[in-house]
Amino acid sequence: MEFRLSEDQRLLVETARKVGERFGPEYWRDLDARKAYPAEAWAAICEAGLCGIALPEAYGGSGLGMLEMALAVEALTAGGAGSTLAQMFMLNPIFGGVSIARFGTPEQKQALLPGLVRGEITFCMALTEPDAGTNSLEVRSFARREGDGWRLNGRKVWITAVPQAKKMLVVARTRKVEEVQRRTQGITLFLIEPDRAGVSHSAIDKLGTNTLPSSSVFFDEVRIGPEDVVGQVDEGWPALLEVLNTERIVTTAGLVGTVELAIRQAVNYAQGRKVFGGKPIAAYQGLQFPLAQAHALSEAARLLNHKAAALCDLGEPYGSAANQAKLLAAQAAAQATERAMQTMGGMGYAKEFDVERLWRDARLFRFAPVSEEMVLNYIAVHDLGMPRGY
Repeated sequence: MEFRLSEDQRLLVETARKVGERFGPEYWRDLDARKAYPAEAWAAICEAGLCGIALPEAYGGSGLGMLEMALAVEALTAGGAGSTLAQMFMLNPIFGGVSIARFGTPEQKQALLPGLVRGEITFCMALTEPDAGTNSLEVRSFARREGDGWRLNGRKVWITAVPQAKKMLVVARTRKVEEVQRRTQGITLFLIEPDRAGVSHSAIDKLGTNTLPSSSVFFDEVRIGPEDVVGQVDEGWPALLEVLNTERIVTTAGLVGTVELAIRQAVNYAQGRKVFGGKPIAAYQGLQFPLAQAHALSEAARLLNHKAAALCDLGEPYGSAANQAKLLAAQAAAQATERAMQTMGGMGYAKEFDVERLWRDARLFRFAPVSEEMVLNYIAVHDLGMPRGY
């Protein structure tokens, strides 16, 4: 096993770190307050070639792998953004890039991937539904056959960055559950425009990740043509799993970057804060130990995530490693941001010190894109061989 980064990987990390620090905490604090989309930061990320890290060279990407993408996301998010910036990678090189590069037609690849790499085309994915949640096999949005295409009806919820997206990856049933032999059959992925006739959306007011809006999305007799299909009709489940598992890798990388950022903020504050005789509070074990524990947990998540990414790049099964890494990273980020706030006392509660924003944003990833409970279910059933209880 090789734990050292190659020279190219080190240069990639350094590039990402510089871009991340260019858009530091002040930039994200301002966007959070205004609930503004990070268009400038994303343009810089794409200009630096970081959006297309794992996309084919034939379409403007770098032709590298998920490991390099994870390394870049770690460095970018640690620069000041925290976990919310990782969502931009979920939306674009994952929801858009993975789905099209691995399952799209030659026409879709040529039409969309170069623009994705340049940051000119942005994406969102409409998967989650009010009555399905984590159980994606229970999606009820249905596309019924009409001529050579379909008419889509249904509702999605908690869909990220719909107003800014040029394309939406939609997960819908094209055959009813009672018509198929396996529940994984009858699911199809479509790629449509969010402003297509029959599509509407409304914003959801929420606690954090304010730089990326969340929406409820409604489909009312939306016309879909055969050119909008990604992958195989009725056999979209394997493609969806590939999108979701690579999403885990990016999520974890953003949480690892968040831990690094939160602990750095706390340590810097504690080094300069002196009470009770002039000793810096950073010397108190009551503050040291929780931060050290969060750091150790995050390092374990980082290494497990690198394993998942490396296995993905090798074409080996990586779902278990990706899920376990995400579980640990979300817990580490929760601990690190909470204890950073505690270390800073009242100032940790102040927006000008940014930790409260990191805490609000990271809290989402205890239950998204997959909840801790479902990850533990997965581990129990798939890794431990225990019976399914749901």
